[in-house]
Amino acid sequence: MTSSEQPDVAQGGMEYTTDYEMGQDNVRPLGLDIHNPVFLISSILIFAFVLLALANQEASAEFFGWLRPWLTSTFDWFLVLSVNAITLFCLVLIVLPVGSVRIGGKEAVPDYSYPGWIAMMFAAGIGIGLLFFGVLEPVYYNFAEGGAAHPLGIDPALPGNEYIGVVGTIHHWGLEGWAIYAAVGLSLAIFSYNLGLPLTLRSAFYPILGERVWGWWGHMIDTLAVFATLFGLTTSLGLGAQQVAAGLNEIFGIEPSNTVTVLIIIGITLIALCSVLLGMDKGVKRLSEINMIMAVALFFFVLFATGFVAGVTRYFGVMVDYVVALPALANPFGREDTSFFHGWTTFYWAWWIAWSPFVGMFIARISKGRTVREFILCALIAPTAVCALWMSTFGGAAIDMINAGGAEGVTATVIDSYKPEGALFGFLKELPLYGIVAPIALILIVIFFVTSSDSGSLVIDTITAGGKLDAPVIQRIFWCTLEGLVAIALLLGGGLSALQGAAVSTGIPFTFVVLIMCYCLWLALRSERAKL
Repeated sequence: MTSSEQPDVAQGGMEYTTDYEMGQDNVRPLGLDIHNPVFLISSILIFAFVLLALANQEASAEFFGWLRPWLTSTFDWFLVLSVNAITLFCLVLIVLPVGSVRIGGKEAVPDYSYPGWIAMMFAAGIGIGLLFFGVLEPVYYNFAEGGAAHPLGIDPALPGNEYIGVVGTIHHWGLEGWAIYAAVGLSLAIFSYNLGLPLTLRSAFYPILGERVWGWWGHMIDTLAVFATLFGLTTSLGLGAQQVAAGLNEIFGIEPSNTVTVLIIIGITLIALCSVLLGMDKGVKRLSEINMIMAVALFFFVLFATGFVAGVTRYFGVMVDYVVALPALANPFGREDTSFFHGWTTFYWAWWIAWSPFVGMFIARISKGRTVREFILCALIAPTAVCALWMSTFGGAAIDMINAGGAEGVTATVIDSYKPEGALFGFLKELPLYGIVAPIALILIVIFFVTSSDSGSLVIDTITAGGKLDAPVIQRIFWCTLEGLVAIALLLGGGLSALQGAAVSTGIPFTFVVLIMCYCLWLALRSERAKL
């Protein structure tokens, strides 16, 4: 493509044109289509990381054990203020006139139906998190020894505070996290579908960098996006592998071990490879829809098994408490709840930001034809309500059981001996039909695991191929395989602390990228609105 064929990117009365040629920096060794600097730098550094982590497992464990708490306690104020600003920005876009701008232009029509679109967003955006933390997190906040982790330092033993743990959990899985996804996804969608730029992170910086975005400035942005995506994704994959291992132990008596966990990651990676080979519509979309059906079935089973009326009443009560407590939860100053704030909130914000290139690019790819207002409402408000419903049903029911003197399985895995991967199965033991429901839950975890892996492979492949959506399949196989290797290296080189430390270490620097993207998005939306 020559410079004369490139679209103009107009903003603020000025016009930018790019002479970036799709493929000008690309080479084709062995039939590959590689965006050379980003692919080579990313792959070489990641391979080096894997080798060092596996060769020095004890040193890696010690390093990551120190890294995560240092980062989250040092940059806590920056992360919280940044996430608050991003959330406010997204909410404002809903009510401003720019909300009527349509992704792809005023004549664009959606590629996917509402059910398929929302199913893919959920499968990519939360997946393993709901199943891993749905019981664990609310129970931990309510019953952690000494009360150090209680959100806002509130005592759950006092009347009216029995579900404060659920409120704290919704804070981490609701509005703010999805606002990060929405900001990144909308930026990529507008610059790609409306302004004709490649679907890659660097494109969102064209209004301020101009032609320099196709040089080393752009290479650095995309390389950082690859690292953030890979480490954010492997954190989830590592958690999922541990939970699958716990499920195999509960259902089939297979003792958890590093060997079992590694074999699980290898097996899931092979399944994800099959999905990658099938492509977006036949692979990712179908698995996402299967996921949603199974997740909804599991949800309603738990809701009715634990009391439908009690569950619905609890949900509305929790949502009211969440809205009331949100200003205090989002306040980074004068906090006394250091365990909750440093141990959980700041980690979550860094993790969500690390995931944002992956989920943002994925939902951008599937959101053509939606208006800005429609996009944000469906990618932000609706998921918050659904996450709250899930957490209040699973976590709230577990809290009720413990307060009534039951739920020994949850108590054993969350309170007595902290084994977070077993919390869900400990909870399901308290319900009828455990022999049927537990295997279904295990299959659901595996499918969530697969959809995260194959979606992530497609996104990283797009970034490293310079924004192309039709890069050779062998490149998707390469990245899918590398994701599994990184997850194995982190698990063996420090376990959960290593997984979390890697996500935080890339999420914090990428926060700067997301904040600048929001500014560039505003410039682009203002220009698109002027055209209308």
